[in-house]
Amino acid sequence: MEKSFYTGKGIGVCILDTGIYEHIDFTGRIWTFYDFLDFKRRPYDDNGHGTHVAGLVAGDGTASMGKYRGAAPGCGIIALKVLDRYGNGSQDDVLRALRWIREYRQQYRIRVVNISVGTTCNSKRNHARLLESVEQLWDEGVVVVTAAGNQGPRPGSITAPGSSKKVITVGSSDLLEGRSAISGRGPTAECVCKPDIVAPGNKIMSCVPGKPYSYGVKSGTSMSTPLVTGAIACALEKNPALTNTDIKTMLMNSAEDMGLPQNLQGWGKFNRRKFRKCKSSQLCEKDFCLSDLKK
Repeated sequence: MEKSFYTGKGIGVCILDTGIYEHIDFTGRIWTFYDFLDFKRRPYDDNGHGTHVAGLVAGDGTASMGKYRGAAPGCGIIALKVLDRYGNGSQDDVLRALRWIREYRQQYRIRVVNISVGTTCNSKRNHARLLESVEQLWDEGVVVVTAAGNQGPRPGSITAPGSSKKVITVGSSDLLEGRSAISGRGPTAECVCKPDIVAPGNKIMSCVPGKPYSYGVKSGTSMSTPLVTGAIACALEKNPALTNTDIKTMLMNSAEDMGLPQNLQGWGKFNRRKFRKCKSSQLCEKDFCLSDLKK
């Protein structure tokens, strides 16, 4: 009999961010932590962004009695600190982190990488090494999920590495229009339609540093991205044979059309229930062709 509930158990999810606080909701599931800035050994987060993202991916809701649970509350967390207390970082540190993932991904069973950080991308030349590095990781079979960035509503405002044609780029479904329209949108400098999909990102509650049971609210595409990342981890628990292009197909087939241009909504709004039931072999019923998968 097929399991009715998947938690991402046994799947390693790597999070590149400001670090992670040892929140009670992560107990026993921080598989490893690496600090690319100060090389501290014990997990920490002097900003809070990384902990919030990790909670949306993997928090098990212990401190809230299940009220604030992440999308994959059973997955393993590999937290790589690449940003400082102010949320700033260097491209070199991110590149070193991506090389680290390629070296250790089998040891820590890393199947999904969440990158809720980005840098303004005016041209591929400016960020060629970063884009090449995430695409190499994708080509090796890892599912790379990135934020679209909060530089909208200007067209062409997708941040790198979300501007890569290969990775899965997530925008915010509730930050696309009106005064709060900050979700990054395409096309990219290479005329690729982005984002790929959108998910809620406005005023999202999740884990924060301070006390082992603390929660807080944040907004942005950084919050939308882990919702998709966690669902992917659950899909991989259900069917470990899925490839990253399979995952893209499933996202495309299950997305709900919001009636907006593709450079705003991508394939549409993420629907976890439909995604969970979707099979990669299903024919797409949308007005997109297979080339839209940007393999």
